[in-house]
Amino acid sequence: MRVFDYQGISRMDGDQTSSDALLEFPSTPLSDRRPFVLETQHAISLHFDHLATQSCMSLRAPDRLTLGYTRTMMGFLLLKPDPQRICMIGLGGGSLAKYCYRHLPAVDITVVEINPEVIALRDVFRIPADDARFKVVCDDGADYVRNEGVAKDVILVDAYMAGGISSQCADIEFFSACRERLADTGVLVINFTDDEPALAIYVDLVKAVFGSSYAVVRCADDSNFVVFAWNSRYRLPSVRVLLDRAISYAWADDLRLSSIARRLKGGEDVDSGQLIWQTHGHAHWELDV
Repeated sequence: MRVFDYQGISRMDGDQTSSDALLEFPSTPLSDRRPFVLETQHAISLHFDHLATQSCMSLRAPDRLTLGYTRTMMGFLLLKPDPQRICMIGLGGGSLAKYCYRHLPAVDITVVEINPEVIALRDVFRIPADDARFKVVCDDGADYVRNEGVAKDVILVDAYMAGGISSQCADIEFFSACRERLADTGVLVINFTDDEPALAIYVDLVKAVFGSSYAVVRCADDSNFVVFAWNSRYRLPSVRVLLDRAISYAWADDLRLSSIARRLKGGEDVDSGQLIWQTHGHAHWELDV
C-alpha cells in the first residue's frame, strides 16, 4: 500500500476520461472493507479509502510491478534463488502473484486473501485462474499459516486492509508461526508503510523470533519499508555475492535487484532504535544506517 499520487496519474494519462475519473474519485463514498476500483486510460488501481492505493496495474503491461515496494519484496530472490513453494498473505490486485506466476514457472504459488470481495475482482486485475501450480484461498492469513502443514520456501506478507495492517499478521505469534512454516533457509518478507506507528515494535518482534537473521529495507521510490527474515542463523552474504546473484536474473532488469541488494545488506540486523519518527509534514519513519 502507498499514498496515491492523483496528479501523477493525471499527468501520465493526459486524457479527459482519466481526469474526470480522478476528480470524481475523492467524492465517491467508500464503505469500510469494500474494495473500490479506479480506472483511468492507462491504469487500474484498488482502494479501500481515498488516501492510499492497495494495488495498481498498468493496462499496457498488466504483469509489470508498478509500485516500488512490490519490486523490493521480490528481493527474496537474492536470499532464496530457487524457491519451490511460495505463500502470499494478501491478494490485493495480484501484482506479486502475477509476476511470480509469469517469471517463476516451476514454483507452486498459494495466495491467501481474507476478503472475498477482493478475490471477486481477480478478473478485473487479470489474475490467473487456479491451476495445478497456482491457487487463491479465501481464509485468514494468520490461521492459514498456523494450520497449513506444507513447508514454504518464501512467505510474502502484504496484509493491509482499510484500517491498516492486520493485527493478526503482525504479532509475535504470527511471526513465530511463519518461522515454523518456513523450510530450511526459507524467507519471510513483510511490507510496512513508513507511517505505520508500530513499525519499531514490529521490528523488535521479528528480531525476537529470528534473532539477528533479518534486515530492514527502505524502499527506494515508495513510502514503505520491507522487512526480510530468514530461517537460519547465518548472516547475509557479502554485497559482492548479492550483486552477483542480482545480475544472474537476466529477465529481472525491471526489479532493480542490484539496488535492492545494496539496501538489503545495509539494513541487516538494524536495531529498532535506528528508526527515527519524523513529525514534520507527513509523519513517517526514517532509517538511520
